[in-house]
Amino acid sequence: MRWIQKPTDHELVEPLIAALRSHPTLHRVAGAAHVLAPLLVRRGITNAESAATFLLPSLSDLHAPERMTGLRAAVDRIDAAIERKEPILIYGDYDVDGTMAVIILKTAIELCGGAADFHVPHRIREGYDMRDDVIAGAAAAGIRLIISVDMGIRAFAPAETAQRLGVDLIVTDHHLPGPDGVPNALAVVNPNQKGCEYPYKQLCGAGVAFKVAQGLMQRRLDANLQNKLLMSFMKVVAIATIADAVPLTGENRVFASLGLDALRKAVNPGLKALLEVAQISAKRPPTSGEVGFRIAPRINAAGRMDVARDVIELFSVKDPARAGELAAKLDHLNSERQEEERRILRAVEERFTNDPALCDAYCIVVDGEGWHRGVIGITATRVVERYNRPAVVISRDGAEAFGSGRSIRAFHLLEAIESCSNLFSRYGGHSHACGFAMPSANVADLRAQLDAFARTRLSPADFDPALDLDAELDLTEITPNLFQALQMLEPYGMGNPEPVFAARAVELAAPPRILKDKHVKLKLRAGIESRELSAAAILATPRCHPDGAEIRREERAAAVAEGYRYGEQLRTKITFDALGWHMAERLQQTPLLAGNALDVAFTIGNNDHPEYGGLELSLRDFEVPSR
Repeated sequence: MRWIQKPTDHELVEPLIAALRSHPTLHRVAGAAHVLAPLLVRRGITNAESAATFLLPSLSDLHAPERMTGLRAAVDRIDAAIERKEPILIYGDYDVDGTMAVIILKTAIELCGGAADFHVPHRIREGYDMRDDVIAGAAAAGIRLIISVDMGIRAFAPAETAQRLGVDLIVTDHHLPGPDGVPNALAVVNPNQKGCEYPYKQLCGAGVAFKVAQGLMQRRLDANLQNKLLMSFMKVVAIATIADAVPLTGENRVFASLGLDALRKAVNPGLKALLEVAQISAKRPPTSGEVGFRIAPRINAAGRMDVARDVIELFSVKDPARAGELAAKLDHLNSERQEEERRILRAVEERFTNDPALCDAYCIVVDGEGWHRGVIGITATRVVERYNRPAVVISRDGAEAFGSGRSIRAFHLLEAIESCSNLFSRYGGHSHACGFAMPSANVADLRAQLDAFARTRLSPADFDPALDLDAELDLTEITPNLFQALQMLEPYGMGNPEPVFAARAVELAAPPRILKDKHVKLKLRAGIESRELSAAAILATPRCHPDGAEIRREERAAAVAEGYRYGEQLRTKITFDALGWHMAERLQQTPLLAGNALDVAFTIGNNDHPEYGGLELSLRDFEVPSR
């Protein structure tokens, strides 16, 4: 794996270091300003005021909802429906983003005095996006207002059907409009539509629904109640924002940061039950990783494997016993999803073993009869992770085929799909993900055309895995103060990656351990070339290092008096546990012995176990230096 050191603009970094140290509300980061400043500059944050907004997000950082094109017209129509006691239908997608958007908008309408039902399509029977027959059925039932969430920006025919049947359609979506513009609806609310001057474009579908809810509540509720409800909605929009992998910047950072903190105090019976089956501790806010890998998959499992209506019921139910039943069902469905995913991945691996041409493909396209359509997207993600190439996984069902694709950093997948749009009956997506339906007879042509397109855009170097490094740190610089400062950068995700550091020539203090046959645990200490410890680092040692208890109080007091002369003696006692997830195979390729020197790339975490907790490292890669 190539390690790439991110560039540093010192002309911007140095003034920011001074500004962070002197800013009245950022005293917590003063001691780590020299580490934080380059990280902030790389995120486009170059002054103390923008740093304070980034590090300490609040509700006041949200933009006025009416700045989004179409939102005022949408709120006017919803407000009128509430006044006239008209029933409203919310038409949402079946994934985390779509179901959370339904919950937000439905709850807001009901809190404002309206009545709203919802329709979430069955992934297999109905597929993605709006359908004419659903709109016709709603019209026949007396519905005169339909609001789409997380879908509809390319639903031209359904919009015409709604207009013909006398149904007002409001489209709220975040996906990119197509070349033909937007549907002919009463209102289209999407920050990415042409002419919209809303200052933040990267909202997920639930984020757009949140802005509509915010505008509606500003219209109908008093200010104190508005803020209380907005904070309540933060928990739901945070789950969607993290799960949909939109950049955690701007308003998305506000949603994620405030929402994760609010999840620690969840009172909704369904949400509490979901956190319990996902084994999320109530003692601290969940991390974005826990939301992405524990909460979101269980919500998604309902839409992938069964019916997403269960998710809406889970978040709406008041009975804790029923909430527990629904959460347990989602947990079971997620286990089924994982097993189906493993089955398809095994089939994909067999293809690579038996088909040399597939190994040489610039864009991987694999297909199988009867593969579960609900898991092909996550399977495509796994294929990309394993082979570091764009990948499309297709489920054939007789004459029809349904595909989902994921991409690498250097390849715009939607452009690739659009280059052969004549092969599809429908498609959509963005730069790094896509979905489509097509005749099965076109799969071979798709494989050839996508690979040909990829060869015009990619080179073999694009397939080499790369690891971006933020900075080099000596192990002696890793203290509780540094960790606390880094925590202010959370939540991590797209657009705000967790900082990755490198330490050179560290010493392997003990033989490596294998955990559960697949993980690695290393015990590392600063190498012989390490700089000496400062008195501040010495005093911090017992609070942050697992071995810190070995250092007696009188030794620490002596450290202050002895200063740097003592540092080298203490350095040999400081070790860190470093966990390498799924790295056991690496030890077969690179056997390690106690005393070896290593270059390590890592992130910094904290084990909060009461007995053997402390700061620990999460390995991203390691190398035996050639020097």
